[in-house]
Amino acid sequence: RPCSPPRLRRASASHRACLIARYNFIYAKERLEAECILRRYVCNLETVQRIIYIACVESFRAAKMAFWKVKINVKDTLSICYRGGPTSLEVAVLDYIACHKDLYDVCCSVHEVVCCMNRNPKLPCPGELDFVVISALIRELCCLAYSMQTLIPPLDIAYGVDGECFNRNMYYRSFDSDFAAPFVAYHVWPPLIEDGTVIVKGEVVTKK
Repeated sequence: RPCSPPRLRRASASHRACLIARYNFIYAKERLEAECILRRYVCNLETVQRIIYIACVESFRAAKMAFWKVKINVKDTLSICYRGGPTSLEVAVLDYIACHKDLYDVCCSVHEVVCCMNRNPKLPCPGELDFVVISALIRELCCLAYSMQTLIPPLDIAYGVDGECFNRNMYYRSFDSDFAAPFVAYHVWPPLIEDGTVIVKGEVVTKK
């Protein structure tokens, strides 16, 4: 028997809660594990934190692009035999993608992110460092970002700019920040947003 709308809403809410919890877990555990790996190659903590922040941003970008491509293909396929309205088709497409995770080639996204970071001139790292060393973190972020796109509305991260004014509604200050400084020196972790509303605060370092 098909699920009733209340049951579907409860299932969606549960899925959303799990994805948010996963984002928090990555921040609390896997991000720090990646820091430890990078500290073998890079002594400066700021550089390490910048690397991880960019890895997160690039992972979401790559996953969303991959999701968009998968969504187009699934929509074209389902629309051939679908008899509902356009809104129902959109929901059916998202449900189909959520149930068929094998449609996502996460290895391709990981490779794309690693290559992008290796070419990034803003990452002053020694030549012997290949960002494939944090591919486990990148993979987890890509999978999470991809799954977040199946929600209505989708979850996403907010992109920050160095030098922006500190926003206490979006960020926590890192422990080594100058708590009197009004500007963001650099970003440690991006906030998670839903339809423009901050769901999970990010982390920044503020300095005068």
